[in-house]
Formats: sequence, C-alpha cells, structure tokens
Amino acid sequence: MTTTAADSAPASGAVPPGTAPEPTDENIWLEDIYGEQQLAWVREQNARTEDLLEDADYARLEGEILEVLDSTDKIAMVNKRGDWYYNFWKDRQNPKGLWRRTTWESYCSDAPEWEVLLDVDALAAAEGVEWVFHGANFLRPEPGQPYRRALVALSPDGGDANRHREFDVESLSFVAAAAGGFDLPTAKGNASWLDADTLLVASTAEDLPGTASSYARTGVKLRRGQSLADAPRIFEIPEGHMMAIVAHDSTPGFERTFAVDWIDFYNRSTSVLRDGEWVPVDVPTDVNLSAHRNWLLFRPQSEWTVDGTSYPAGSLLAADFEGFLAGQRGLTVLFTPDEHTSLQSWSWTRNFLLLNLLRDVSSEIRVLDPSQPGSRDGSGSGAWASTVLDACPPLHDVNAFAVDDEDEADGDSDGGRHSAGPAGAGDDFWLVATGFTTPSTLTRGRLTRQPAGGASEGPAAGVVSSHAAVKTSPSFFNEADYEVQQHFAVSEDGTKVPYFQVAARNLVLDGQNPTQLSGYGGFEVSRTPAYSGAIGRAWLERRTGGSADNGGVADGHPVHSRGGVYVVANIRGGGEYGPSWHRAALREKRHRAYEDFAAVARHLISRGVTSRERLGCVGGSNGGLLVGNMLTRYPELFGAVSCGVPLLDMRRYTKLSAGHSWIAEYGDPDVPEHWEFIRTFSPYHLLKDGVDYPETFIWTATSDDRVGPVQARKMAARMLAMGIPNVWFHEALEGGHAGASDNRQAAALQSRSQHFLWRSLAGGTA
Repeated sequence: MTTTAADSAPASGAVPPGTAPEPTDENIWLEDIYGEQQLAWVREQNARTEDLLEDADYARLEGEILEVLDSTDKIAMVNKRGDWYYNFWKDRQNPKGLWRRTTWESYCSDAPEWEVLLDVDALAAAEGVEWVFHGANFLRPEPGQPYRRALVALSPDGGDANRHREFDVESLSFVAAAAGGFDLPTAKGNASWLDADTLLVASTAEDLPGTASSYARTGVKLRRGQSLADAPRIFEIPEGHMMAIVAHDSTPGFERTFAVDWIDFYNRSTSVLRDGEWVPVDVPTDVNLSAHRNWLLFRPQSEWTVDGTSYPAGSLLAADFEGFLAGQRGLTVLFTPDEHTSLQSWSWTRNFLLLNLLRDVSSEIRVLDPSQPGSRDGSGSGAWASTVLDACPPLHDVNAFAVDDEDEADGDSDGGRHSAGPAGAGDDFWLVATGFTTPSTLTRGRLTRQPAGGASEGPAAGVVSSHAAVKTSPSFFNEADYEVQQHFAVSEDGTKVPYFQVAARNLVLDGQNPTQLSGYGGFEVSRTPAYSGAIGRAWLERRTGGSADNGGVADGHPVHSRGGVYVVANIRGGGEYGPSWHRAALREKRHRAYEDFAAVARHLISRGVTSRERLGCVGGSNGGLLVGNMLTRYPELFGAVSCGVPLLDMRRYTKLSAGHSWIAEYGDPDVPEHWEFIRTFSPYHLLKDGVDYPETFIWTATSDDRVGPVQARKMAARMLAMGIPNVWFHEALEGGHAGASDNRQAAALQSRSQHFLWRSLAGGTA
C-alpha cells in the first residue's frame, strides 16, 4: 500500500473537533514497542540487515572503531570536588564503566593511580540489571569536611529514566534503605540535595503526575525515610507544560532554592523560594537565566526591551540578583552578538567570567572581569573589562570552563602543569581544544589580574592567563595527510551557509570521491570541529579499490585509490550564529534547514568534490528528520542515506515517547493550521511511488525513551511495502537515545552506518 501526503483518511476512530485529520497509517501496530509480534518483526529486519552488512570488512571496521573507543590512552576527563578529581571511565575490560577518583598530583602523571568507587559492571552482574551510569550529585559537606555522600543516577536500559541511589565514597557502598539511605524509583526527573537529610525531587514515580511530554510535573520535599507519595508537594505545573524542576543552590552565603516551570523547549518560568512562597523572576519566558553568587545573568532568545532599551537575541546581560528581584532594572551588557559572532556558553571562576564564542564557527574565548569597567581590547562588546584568551587556532573548537569556582583563589601560579593544586584553584580553568585533524588536548590554566604599569596596587591592566597542557588524546589516523577547509554555500533565499570539509590534501576534484555529509539543524545545537578517530579510520583512511589493472580508466574516469571526504554542514536551526540562526528554521520556516543542507550538497557537487552517486548523508534524532527529508524531498542529490534514531512521522510524533516536548520546535500537528506546514517536512507522509530513492539505512534502539523506535520502524515498513529497493533497518535492543550504552554497542552502531555508506557510495569508484 502506498500512502502519500495527500491521503487524509483517519487512522482510527473519530477526529476531535478542530483537530487535523490523521492520514492512513497501516503500520500503527508497530507502535507497541515491546509487543511480541513487533519485536519479532524487528528481529527479522535485524537479521536481514546483519546478513547484508556484517561481512569481513565490517568485522575489521568494528574492531578498529572499538580499539579507538576502548583506548586506555584517551583523556580521562575529571571533575574536581574538594581535594579529589573524579572520572567515569569505559574500556574493553570495563564496558559499563568505573566511577573513580584520584589526586591532582597523580592525575598529572603518565600513569595515575585511581581509587575505584563504583564498578558498574560488577553492580550490573550482582543485581541482574544492565545499569548505565548517568552521573553523580554530591551533598555539600560541612565546612572543613570532605565530600562523602552522593546521589548516583543509574538507568536500567540507557534511557532517560534514572534510579537515584545514595552512595558513600568513603565506605565505597550504597547507603542501605534500611539505614535511611535515599533510593528513588526509576523515573524521569531530577533530584537535588537540600540538606543532609532532605532532597528536592521532581519525579513521575509512585504515581506522581507526569506531563504530556512524559516528564515530571510535580516537585516534592523528600525527608529520609519518606516515600515520594508521602512527601509534601511544593511545586506543580500544568500537564501541557514540558517539565518541572526543583533544585537547591548550596553556595555558601548565597543559598537559594529554585523551581522551574519548563513550559516548552524555549520558554520557562523560574521562581525562587522566599519565606515559604515562590517568587517569580520577572522576565519574559524566552529569556534564559543563570544565577551565580550575587549575579543574575540573562540571555534573551528574542529581542528584549527593558525600560525603553532593547537588547538583541543572543546577548548576555547581568544584574544584581537581589536588586533585580526587588524591582531594579539596571542591566549591564556583557556581550552583544554580530552577524559573525555568537555566544555558545559561559562559566564562572571565582572572580572572572569565561565566554565561549563562535566566530564563523571557529572558537574565541573572552575573559570578563566584573571588578573592572570597560572593554580593554576595544571590542565594545560589554561593560566589564574583556580580554581575549590566546588559545584558539582557526577552524577548531575550544571551550573553557572553571575547575572549581568555590575554591579559594590565591593568585599564585608558576604556569606549569602542577601550578594549580588541591587548594587555591578558584580562578583555575580547564581548556579543551579539538579539531577534525587535531586530537583533543586538555589544558589547565589560572587567571590573574595584571596590575597597570606593573604596580602591585591600583587599577588592573587586564586579565592574564598562565596555562599548560595536561593531557593529550592519542592519534588514531594519519592526520597530516588531511586538510580542513571551510566553504560557504548559498541557500535558496540567498543566505550563506558554512560547512567544513575534511579531505586528503591531494583530493582530486573529479566528482568521484565518496562523501559523507553530516548535519543536525535544530534546537540551537552547534556542529563544531571535533576529532574523531572513528571517522578517521572508518571513512577518511578507508580506500576504494582503484588500480591500474584496467588500463588506468574506468567509465571514462582516471583510476585512483582514494579515501572518503567528510563534511559537516552548519545549517539554520542550529546555534552556530545564535538564536536568530536557530529561529530562522523554526516551525513553518523548517524548510530553510533542508534548503541549506541541499545547498551544501549541490555546492559539493558543483565544486567537483563528489556526485549524486558518491554523496551520502547521515544524521541522528533531529538529524534523522533532516536526512529523512533529504531522502523524500531531495532524492536526486544523494546516493545513500543513513538515518538514526529519527523523527519521521510528524503527524503522530507528539503522541510518541517525549515528542510532545518538541512542539515549540516543529509545531503541533493536531492544529490544522500547523499540520499544513508540518506535513511538508514529514518524511513518512512524503513517500511516493515511482521515485528513484537513495539506498537507505534506518537505525534505532528499542530502549530509546526520547524519540523512541516507533517512527523508524514505521518508515522502514512503509518503504519495504512500497517495494523501494535497498532499504535496510536495524534496531538495537538496548542503548537508549544514543543507540548504544557501552563501547561495544557504540562500535557496532557506528560500524553499520559507516559500512553501509561505504558500500553504497564507493562501489566501483574509479
């Protein structure tokens, strides 16, 4: 049976008045995620796909990618709590991972000595549950005492629902419920320490209500020994809103309790608890808030006018926390975006504010000093003194963030690897730098004020940084053979769209290079340069079978043994140029993201990098929706499509898993006016007979409780029923929205996608 966008018969039952009709859906039976028949269909498709892909080349590729993921030489990233540095680590011997810690002196050595706190593999074996570690949240100790108690978040299947259990890092054990230990049932939500015997919890467990988006609707105050059902409710939001969050900021001297009504993905209302009452922070719902000590920071998502002054979307503003709550509206401008530069994130050290910026998708870092007025570098970007951190090479992604903003800042530094010890780290920062052909480097630095004229007293001349590399990731392919270029394609409305191209230095521009085009284009997520040993091995260094045995020519083209070209497109809908870049592709303007991606594809073809037969695209989640639209709207541009954990049925996405939470991004298909534009980018409803579709691989995970596996199942089933050739489907039976919960699963997932694209695009390449 063929169903197109024109079909509009109801799927079942009567349609409520004012609701857009649902097109015929012959595959709705596949929406029962764990049904026996449904899983039998999944296993049948898995076997078919594995028979195609899992050959000797696949096995070699999987081994090479697993070697990258399991490397014991990769950087063990750490978080500082007290005198210890904590890390979560996975490798071949510990596929589920080890939560562990070490000292700074040991960490700086070539072979750190780690104290293992929790062996997740051993825990899973002992309890018979496939636990996936999702982090730990420490209770602030009394002054002078070490950090000891933490809430450990564990997912039973890699999904977003977690069980929170109290853990003692000194006894290396969970605190038993019989002894009063906290043990929260598995559910979506959050948990925050209020004090040693009290948690603030937002949860859907024990019959607490959930939202239409499947997240927590209620916040409770949970005492030791209480059940969630018996805990007093302190905060609640409407069912149609996205989620409720309750949290406590325990910073000494600035203790505050917050509640957030997350209305949708881009709108929220934040309140602070005062004298037993919730006091809203009076800002528009699309202004993002961040509190730090006495400061309140604001990042508006659209233009915000306060007392006659307008502040553009993507700017960063500051105010005194208590003054703003009392009604004062004096705002200090810290950053103003321009057409090339956007603010991506920020991080406070004890005395300074680090801004992570992108300038045409290359990193720039600024250090702001609240104690000094003006812009010392002449940028005019803000009212606090600003210094550019000299640490960002072109076409790289570099991010700076505090080591421990609550530690003391003694200002002493020798600039060496051991310059920042357990104490005096308040103005220390981590710097993580990476590029497509540059393995990641972890640097630690320290910020200090430079006195004007070298005097020890008086006004500062600026902020100086002493920093040095601490750890460097190993090389997994011969990076020197490749170069990174940035190009700009022109979209249908004239917008210039940047993209990165990673290719051999001697790339032949004859249209015959197997090319993998990746993108996302949603939720203000930026695609920035990043080193990937898996891409290097599986795509860049993989070789076609060209040789001189056939006289040096094949199909009129010179024969070359060549590797792949990897391309990342920075299309609208993402955050590369801030909120305006994102909002340019929201809802009824969604087509702009797809036009941008298609423009990049055409630009690659026109430049001679590749051709339709050699060009494939890959994307996951919202990126799966992106490449699903390439499949159905631009099939003439691509030879293959790899579509992962995707949204594809945009008529029913709000009824599946957490889909209701994305209405702000895509629109509400139940509203007839919205369905009119949503149907134009719903791949499941755009399939037609008689179209030469690219080869297609659709992959997902049964335990994905965010997008869910349903849309991928139905798309594959419809394409197969239509008789479209070369359609393949695979569903991992565990792994969550990432599609994998350990390195072995991740290697298998990546290998299938990469091997599928190579088989489809490189076969017979000259």
